[in-house]
Order: sequence, then C-alpha cells, then structure tokens
Amino acid sequence: MGIAFLALPAWSASPANPIGGGFTLVDQDGKVVTDRSFHGRPVLLYFGFTACPDVCPTDLARLVRIAQRVRALGGPPLKTIFVSVDPARDTPSKMKAYVSLFGPDVIGLTGTPAQIATVTDRYHVYYQKVPYGKQGQYMMDHSTFVFLLDREGRYVDHFGRTADEAAVAGDIAAGLGGTSPRAHAARQR
Repeated sequence: MGIAFLALPAWSASPANPIGGGFTLVDQDGKVVTDRSFHGRPVLLYFGFTACPDVCPTDLARLVRIAQRVRALGGPPLKTIFVSVDPARDTPSKMKAYVSLFGPDVIGLTGTPAQIATVTDRYHVYYQKVPYGKQGQYMMDHSTFVFLLDREGRYVDHFGRTADEAAVAGDIAAGLGGTSPRAHAARQR
C-alpha cells in the first residue's frame, strides 16, 4: 500500500534499494530505544538538528499540525520522531528542551556518530557539516523529507516540504486505517 504524496524520486524503495530499517538510538530522556520501541503507532520520522535556525522548527511545527489533522479525520494517532544529524551538539538534554517546544507527541532521538550514520543510511538521508562564521562554527546541511512508517515501523512513503498539509493528512488518515476524508466530511454535515 502506498500513499500518493508526490512522485517518488529515483532512490525510492525497491527490493534492491529499500528505505528504512532497524536502529538503536537514545531518546531525549537518555533512554536507549530501538525502532521497535515505537511499534504500535504510525510514525512521522524527520531528520534535522536543534541549532537549525528556521527549516527544522518550521517542519516540526508542520508535522504536529499534520498529526492533528489526521486525528481530526478519524485516522490513527501519530508519533512524530525527530532524529538529530548533529550528535556532537544534540545531547539528550538538548533534544528534550527542543522537542518539548512542539508538544508531548514529539520524540527527540540522538546517538553516536556511527548510530546516526546507520539510521541516515537506511533512510537515504543526506547530511553534512558546513563550516560558517568563526573557526569551529558550523551548520548542518540535510535533506528534509518526512518518512511515514506504519504501526510496525515499516516504511510506507515519504513527502517533502512543499506537500500540502491537508492532502498529506487526508492520505495518511485514509491509508493507515482511518476513515476517508470524504466519509469524515459527510459525518460532519
């Protein structure tokens, strides 16, 4: 089952090039978690970093709104997971302070550079440290796709920053066992 968010790029999931897979990271409370820790609830998975000046906070706020729309349409409750691509700066306590700004259903994950490399490789996420300003300062350049995982943590689809929130929420609600947006609208009349 695929949800038609947008045309998938050439690197989309295929038997030869799957998207997703297991991971072991640390949550914002310092607890070791795996991908299986989130089974039972569909997930919106996003990669970024807490020192991001605008893209990451904008995207996380957008994901919270999409999750709220999915629930309003009768879809399943979603867990939003924010995985750091900057483990040198994004400690569990920094992740906790950051994700708390977006609500209780947002989880922050970090880990060692090797753990981050493993999970980003599995989701085909680009990231790179980019020096700027004074010596030692840097930003992180990274891809901004959101990955939708089903209740068992399997990749379903992904969408980009320009995908319409209402359309994405409607597709998720309909595709993951919720009611269709049309049926929900009919009930509201």
